[in-house]
Amino acid sequence: MHKKTDALDTPHDDLRFPLESHPGADEVVEIAPGVLWLRLKLPFRLNHVNIYLLADGDGWAMVDTGFGNDTTIAAWETLFDGALKGFAISRVIVTHAHPDHFGQAGWIVQRFRCPFYMSQIEYLQGVYHQNRRSEERLVNSREFFHRHGMDESITAQLLGRGQDYLKRAVPLPAAYRRLTKGDDIRIGARTFRIITGAGHSPDQVMLYCAADKLFLSADQVLSKISPNVSVWAHEPDEDALGSYLKSLAELTTLLPEDVLVLPGHGLPFYGVHTRIKQLADHHEERCGVIAEACRDRAMSSAELVPVVFHKHVLDAHQTGFAAGELIAHVNYMLAQNRLTIVDEADGILRFRAV
Repeated sequence: MHKKTDALDTPHDDLRFPLESHPGADEVVEIAPGVLWLRLKLPFRLNHVNIYLLADGDGWAMVDTGFGNDTTIAAWETLFDGALKGFAISRVIVTHAHPDHFGQAGWIVQRFRCPFYMSQIEYLQGVYHQNRRSEERLVNSREFFHRHGMDESITAQLLGRGQDYLKRAVPLPAAYRRLTKGDDIRIGARTFRIITGAGHSPDQVMLYCAADKLFLSADQVLSKISPNVSVWAHEPDEDALGSYLKSLAELTTLLPEDVLVLPGHGLPFYGVHTRIKQLADHHEERCGVIAEACRDRAMSSAELVPVVFHKHVLDAHQTGFAAGELIAHVNYMLAQNRLTIVDEADGILRFRAV
């Protein structure tokens, strides 16, 4: 999304980058034969999203579409009048239901009259995001944040600008073609295996072409930042971090180390196994910080946010992700029996290290 609350402290010297710079605003770069890479701006701290075009017969399959605002539409118009002039988009593939990825799917599909592909869970998640701010859901979210110790002022921020970005997408296409884990999809001369993973999003789609060692990793594996892995009010006991770490472990069994990783943000890179270990170590380090903080006294999620994110000045948007990510770590540690819940009279959940 979005969504990244911090960069990893781990050095990236063990990763190799085929290009040291990203495309300019009006540029398209061929990152591999028949694979084009461009970047679109985002209006928050994570200031860009990567878009990939895959050669697909007489046209190009687009992977992800950008944020749902007028700035993104203007950027696409500039590209279609310039670097992409004469290009036909044969289909739109969206990796997951975050607005920086599916925000312009409806606009692109309508413009090119092309088919639209998502996993079923992600498509339904996108529909949910576009219709999520009913009064009943707001009440549920408010109670969720209060239960985790957020005061009214912070909760108001989280329910306002902190989550409003989730609706920043044009209406989704009314029909889609389902992408299912383990299936193959033919795009031009290439066959891609569909891999899905949870944690960052419930059923995020990744594409792997074994013959050409190409891996479109979406936001599951990024080169220099950790994708946000959060828990939200609609599934308060979810073990999102456990699901994410399980997905990373699965990827190490499916991918060779020398695959070219084409991520949803940041630079394409080589060294996927190394990067996966860095990401797993990063989350384990955070769990250690939480355990240490909860060793002498029980603490709420609200009290733990500044302990874990002490290096950052967080606006409402980033505070929402920090809170969701902190709760994801707490839920994971509860599932691992590394924390226990201490219920107190005020109704706020507090946690103590086991």
